[in-house]
Amino acid sequence: MPDATDRRILRQLLADPDQPAARLAERAGVTPATLWRRLEKLRASGAIVAQEARIDWRKLGYEVEVSLRFTLDKTNPRAFDEFTAAARAVPEVIEIQTFLGSVDFRLSVIARDMAHWQQLYRERILTLPQVETSEALMLVSTIKNSVELPL
Repeated sequence: MPDATDRRILRQLLADPDQPAARLAERAGVTPATLWRRLEKLRASGAIVAQEARIDWRKLGYEVEVSLRFTLDKTNPRAFDEFTAAARAVPEVIEIQTFLGSVDFRLSVIARDMAHWQQLYRERILTLPQVETSEALMLVSTIKNSVELPL
């Protein structure tokens, strides 16, 4: 379990992942050597998985986001594997989640505009295998989207 120092480091890292190590150490209240050792320990434990770029796909021309919920035909033992493989092959699918309950999968799909969405829906979404039912929810606005943790 991370201690108070680890939590300070993680809070500062989440707040500004691109900041130089010296500034991160200063803001977390540790020396650069301590910061380095703590970060290595957090990486080794798996608490820090990776540092990655967050790209705003809207700024790249994608204006439409749709959340799709799917229930699969569970009479086929390969349904989940076939659906997952086909969904992964669609470049515009930016997130795939599985659930317990009446919904088996949720996909987040982005499109440049409504015409692009219609084409994707007809050519790639409707052809996903093993689908019993589906529901599409068009994103209107995002109220909160945070990677912050209660540290």
